Amino acid sequence: MLTYCGRGILPLSVKTSATTHQDGSLVSNSTFTSRPGAVGDPPEHYGNPFGEQRALADGESVVELADRAVITITGPDRLTWLDSLTTQALTGLGAGESSETLLLNPNGRIEHAMRVIDDSETTWLLVDGSQREALVKWLDRMRFMLRVEIADRSDDFLTIGSFGDVSLPVAESNGVPLVWNDSWASVARGGHQYSRAEHHPAATWNYRESLVATDAALNEHAASGSLAFEALRIAAWRPRFSSEVDERSIPHELDWLRSAVHLNKGCYRGQETIAKVHNLGHPPRRLVMLHLDGSEGALPEAGAEVSLGEKIVGTVTASARHFELGPIALAMIKRGVDAAETLAVASDVGEISAAQEVIVPTDAGAEANVPRLPRLGAVKR
Repeated sequence: MLTYCGRGILPLSVKTSATTHQDGSLVSNSTFTSRPGAVGDPPEHYGNPFGEQRALADGESVVELADRAVITITGPDRLTWLDSLTTQALTGLGAGESSETLLLNPNGRIEHAMRVIDDSETTWLLVDGSQREALVKWLDRMRFMLRVEIADRSDDFLTIGSFGDVSLPVAESNGVPLVWNDSWASVARGGHQYSRAEHHPAATWNYRESLVATDAALNEHAASGSLAFEALRIAAWRPRFSSEVDERSIPHELDWLRSAVHLNKGCYRGQETIAKVHNLGHPPRRLVMLHLDGSEGALPEAGAEVSLGEKIVGTVTASARHFELGPIALAMIKRGVDAAETLAVASDVGEISAAQEVIVPTDAGAEANVPRLPRLGAVKR
């Protein structure tokens, strides 16, 4: 018998159904690849990336998110159980309400990110496809002796991304439309924002993800490719598990306390790190948006090294060409890098000059303002 936070845990069975690659990610079953001009599977664009960005942002098109998975948790104990495991307060989640939560390891590093909808009988987890197999197994293994059942529903639904009030043939469960509304536009209750931007770029972020049946008719909806969504996401400083998270990531580095962490809830795995870094310490790295020199016409790939002089100080997590901002990227860099410094990013055509736009400040954390005691043996001057 395993124990966690004073409760017993029993491994139980789980139902799965989706087709996967060897790495656990979903095989693309894109329904949009046959559309005119589609490039990529799932489509990255349809021939006009900038126009697709504008249309998507204006609520005039949708984007197929074929690299997503859907997991359900049923049973009367589902919300209290999930609340006890993850970073967000979920026990009061009402039917049709949306939330976001993270699963951390004991050292506070991010293992999974979940977009959450509840319909009063079932909790729906929308996750990146790369998480699917590992998350289902972990939830199954860590179920308490409570009334919960887990199922993989990835084969039953398509995930469609959109902005604003786009009319879609949304699936319903228990009378509730299965639409996840992103709360990134403002700080969620119990959360905290490290960014000090006077005008946060996510202030108008009205993004949502809708579940539709795999056989739903979507031909009447104009489509944008994944590159369009990625450019808008980067410009809004919106972290994503499959892009920004690595084996060392903690939520503070990504300003993810803004939407996915409740700082005043009860026990969960990794909570000690959340509290210590937020109240007493500083995150070792910080997310930054880079404005790239576009004169060479190149974009760095994810994982490209970011340098200051001769020293490597970080890596690119995602890059895009934005229809207004030009070439941009998100990067994870060392906390102590001066925010005023111009950085260099590796690419196929050589180094690209990059100006920083601060997301997480260099002094983020230490919110308790506890005075530092002098080191033992230190001499006052």
